[in-house]
Amino acid sequence: MKTDPDAPLTPAAPDEGVPVSVKIRQRILAARKRFHANDNIADFVEPGELEKLLDEVEVKMQGVLDSLVIDTVSDHNTGDTARRVAKMYVNEVFRGRYVKPPTITEFPNAEHLNELMIVGPITVRSACSHHFCPVIGKVWIGVMPNEHTNVIGLSKYARLAEWVMGRPQIQEEAVIQLADLIMEKTQPDGLAIVMEASHYCMAWRGVKDMDSRMINSVMRGVFLKDAALRREFLALIPRRTDRS
Repeated sequence: MKTDPDAPLTPAAPDEGVPVSVKIRQRILAARKRFHANDNIADFVEPGELEKLLDEVEVKMQGVLDSLVIDTVSDHNTGDTARRVAKMYVNEVFRGRYVKPPTITEFPNAEHLNELMIVGPITVRSACSHHFCPVIGKVWIGVMPNEHTNVIGLSKYARLAEWVMGRPQIQEEAVIQLADLIMEKTQPDGLAIVMEASHYCMAWRGVKDMDSRMINSVMRGVFLKDAALRREFLALIPRRTDRS
């Protein structure tokens, strides 16, 4: 098809050709917000941009494979690896960075429940921020409600945990983030969380210790002040027998 050489040129859009990751980063910086590995940035991702981000990550991942001197052209095992890894990061293991929190239906505490409730073990999966190696473990959540506490379904605790853990995390910070979120959603008198996890940055590399676990806890409200209640919660957590 011939073009008219005298026809006026259509000016390019000002952000045409700018990588979507740069656009998202610029919005975050303009809002003076953080975008650490374990931060959620969903408020700054516009509709349709996650797919473009996935495409961008695929290109960058292909560059990593090239720099590792892996022949992805003739190696049938790695031909689609860059795309698979990009989908894994954006749509699965780091999804908690890019999507808004799950919808949680809250109900008033009509029966004025005020006894200790424990949920768990909830299986959680994350990745350490240092090496992007898997962190896999279990979480136990203890809630001491009051008459003003919002009641949420048991499965919703698992959904909140999955959203928080679906980012590159440090276990100590992840448990604090989860505690802050549940306190905000339910407003209980007290909250206790214990997490036990295997870190593959120790098992797969480094010291290569397959048996080490990390256990940490967060206590809020009455769990922090009442030693007897804290002991009751810890005593009711099932004994961990998954050692091999």
